[in-house]
Amino acid sequence: MTVRMFVALAIGALFGAGLALSAMIDPARVLGFLDLAGRWDPTLAFVMGGALVPSFIAYRWLRAIDKPALADDFAVPETAPIDRRLIVGAVMFGVGWGLVGFCPGPALAALLIGGWPVLVFVAALVVGMIVHDRMWVRAA
Repeated sequence: MTVRMFVALAIGALFGAGLALSAMIDPARVLGFLDLAGRWDPTLAFVMGGALVPSFIAYRWLRAIDKPALADDFAVPETAPIDRRLIVGAVMFGVGWGLVGFCPGPALAALLIGGWPVLVFVAALVVGMIVHDRMWVRAA
């Protein structure tokens, strides 16, 4: 295992641990946040708000350095216009998140303890990634 792979694995594990610690791998918690007309649960807002501080610090630090430690340069995506593909993808993501209470990060973190609903979600996620790859990436 290379150093880059180990660092990526460690960061992913830290992210997953943070999701588990904050109970964001519980679909009921996420669905409670989306239930504005019922028993609204603001926990997710606090978790997202808490993520702003380290993100702000990290972006300020990144602007001050010339080169990342484990890569030749920064891989910053270019700004792209809002198009039909982006809107359709965002709607699909939002509807899926609202229906089942999972998005990819928490679903992967919940794989070991989430039972069959998580396995079904992750399987559908993988199928969707393959379909996307076949339809959009290879076609381009």
